[in-house]
Amino acid sequence: MSQTPIELKGSSFTLSVVHLHHADPDVVRQALQDKVNQAPAFLKDAPVVLNVASLDSQVNWQKMQQAIASTGLHIVGVSGCKDEPLKRIIGQAGLPLLSEGKEQKQSAGAVVPAPPVELPPVKTRVIDTPVRSGQQIYARNCDLIVTNSVSAGAELIADGNIHIYGMMRGRALAGAGGDRDCQIFCTSLSAELVSVAGEYWIMDQIPAEFFGKASRLCLKDGALTIQTLN
Repeated sequence: MSQTPIELKGSSFTLSVVHLHHADPDVVRQALQDKVNQAPAFLKDAPVVLNVASLDSQVNWQKMQQAIASTGLHIVGVSGCKDEPLKRIIGQAGLPLLSEGKEQKQSAGAVVPAPPVELPPVKTRVIDTPVRSGQQIYARNCDLIVTNSVSAGAELIADGNIHIYGMMRGRALAGAGGDRDCQIFCTSLSAELVSVAGEYWIMDQIPAEFFGKASRLCLKDGALTIQTLN
């Protein structure tokens, strides 16, 4: 029996979302280039989604797209677009318009609120074994607890909080779904990269007095902050 030439399967991927708050392509390009220069291993050739909720059709979309591509980032879609002319321009550029999870589609007429949905409780994902280099663990819609060491080159991703009760040398990305109240708790912090809801530090940005120590990371006034974990 011959094998089918293609197979369609559902899957999920964690993508960085770039929120554009400036209409000048040169300003955006320089800001993105600065971010790429800070973490080239994390952002080089990275696929990204652009959120254009703050932009309208007055922006020069062709130049904006070229400016972002010049930093090495690959645009895979656009979200948050509410300006109809801009939607058409983006569509003509061949980019898909995406809806983020928290966006709600509204009809042209009266808006009828959807009835509340009772969601089943989500169990925290617990990893008891060492996380080796090259491994990626994703805790979808829940917290992630690792009770062992995490090697350099390993990656922990969670839509909720991340707890590491061991040596942490890899990458930890909490709040991957955009929840800015998430935190990272670590008993021995020597990470390559830490991120909460897209705000990140690479190893060189972690304050020296916290390196190798029990630490807690969270967002405060929109910026990543760190304190001793008591």
